[in-house]
Amino acid sequence: AVPGAGSHAIAATHPNTTAHGPADAAVDGPHTTPGNRAGAGAARSAVMREVGEVAERDAWEAVRGARHPDRPTVMDYIGHIVDDFHELHGDRLAEDCPAVVGGPGRIGGLPVMVIGQHKGGASLAERQAHRFGMPAPSGYRKSARLMRMAAKLGLPVVTLVDTPGANPGPDAERGGQALAIAQNLRLMARLPVPVVAAVVGEGGSGGALALALADRVLISAGGIYSVISPEGCAAILWKNPEAAQAAAAALRLDPRELLRLGVVDGVVPEPPDGAHRDPAKAAALLGDALVEALGELVPWGEADRLLAARAERFRRFGLDTAVPAGSAGTQLDTGAAAGSAGTQLDTGVPAGSAGAQPHTKRGAS
Repeated sequence: AVPGAGSHAIAATHPNTTAHGPADAAVDGPHTTPGNRAGAGAARSAVMREVGEVAERDAWEAVRGARHPDRPTVMDYIGHIVDDFHELHGDRLAEDCPAVVGGPGRIGGLPVMVIGQHKGGASLAERQAHRFGMPAPSGYRKSARLMRMAAKLGLPVVTLVDTPGANPGPDAERGGQALAIAQNLRLMARLPVPVVAAVVGEGGSGGALALALADRVLISAGGIYSVISPEGCAAILWKNPEAAQAAAAALRLDPRELLRLGVVDGVVPEPPDGAHRDPAKAAALLGDALVEALGELVPWGEADRLLAARAERFRRFGLDTAVPAGSAGTQLDTGAAAGSAGTQLDTGVPAGSAGAQPHTKRGAS
């Protein structure tokens, strides 16, 4: 059960001159709330909320950019925008997954619980040590532990998503990977505190969604977010991993398409040519976006209102999204013979049709 779910207002923090530990240090003490900062802030939003504001980008180029080896990691962002961060370790059951980091800190003066997927640094050895940001079940159990702590302390939760996907290895499967992800999703749907998720690099499949069932979902302009990797999609639907570029286009994984589809609520700007060109500036832009999102949510007060709006946000997916003007009604042949039981992916609509959505259809057996 989630402590306090549906039964109490979001806890306010109060000045306290004595800090007894990491959680107390983050929760106690005077601070400036995002709401206060927003009240004195600029009229211009820190995120792009309209599709027309977001530059069009080739899907495969977006994938390559999100995977750039010099792109800032989650720990880079935390180092720039989270004050008084105290990393907490372990899932209290099996191990401490190095692909998930988290703990209490402050963003814009507001105490929060920060949780993220960390790919490691630039060296191969460090990335291997952090499992390339692919969490094991213990990583999701660790994040769940921190979310429950946040609910108990009345801390908003901020998640930073950057993962190719959950660890798909046999050890992870034996450890209950699918169950760990499902339990995270159920927990996040019921958290009685504000939740803001930001996809800062790759957002791969259920491994990303397990930290992104939030009241506000943002994505960096150089990020991607999809139900499967382009290579995985190509291998399954095209039976050919070399078709990854076509799969990337079909997945509609770039920020502009994600905003149009309503999957994300806003796109966080990045420095020209990508976050890796100026990590400090990229972090500042992300920090402003998080402060703005928290400032919108924290004043809501009653947890019941948050939970209802969160549920409605995810129920709306796919219900009222218009097909983009001029979209190509191309049907991608994935290799199934006519009349076979194979699968074809329809990525658009036939000429002259009235707004049908992309869908997968099966041939007659």
